[in-house]
Amino acid sequence: MKIVLILFLSLSLYADVKQNMFDLYQNKKYEDVCNIGFNNFKYYRGDEEYISLYAFACLKSDYIDRLSIPTAMLKFSREARSNSAYFSVILMQKKLLYHALIDNYDISTLKLPTTDYVLSKVFDLYVKLNIKEQRAFYLFEDEDDKKLTYKLYVVKDDRLSKIVIEEYYDSVTIKRHVYW
Repeated sequence: MKIVLILFLSLSLYADVKQNMFDLYQNKKYEDVCNIGFNNFKYYRGDEEYISLYAFACLKSDYIDRLSIPTAMLKFSREARSNSAYFSVILMQKKLLYHALIDNYDISTLKLPTTDYVLSKVFDLYVKLNIKEQRAFYLFEDEDDKKLTYKLYVVKDDRLSKIVIEEYYDSVTIKRHVYW
């Protein structure tokens, strides 16, 4: 009888974690959801809804490197495979943009899928510039909303340089994204 009670309590706890994550996500507490998802991932490895929720929260909180495992795990349903492809495109664009900005690697000839995520938009705009010489920063105007602009630059560090994308709406900063 004790084993059944312990099993029931364990399952209830795990169900509460997923519901808590969903509630936090609805309230735009993406970083909290990403961290809870990361800390409880081992209990939900087979739950594609959980993995997708965790991955979207990490994406919205700019923890893009945490997308690699969900990308590999999301494969059993059509929606999961679609989410996996979406996350892979963004992760690949981040890696290529980082390589281009840090190592002066030419990505101007690449033709890749894209997404509506801010990093994808900046990646596409950067590729179109056909950069031959690095600059201190790049300013881009959003192709769909002329009041929205992006500033792309690198913050150099002794160990690890970072890519920064600042979003502006009518020259007011609305968000700052930092990637490594």
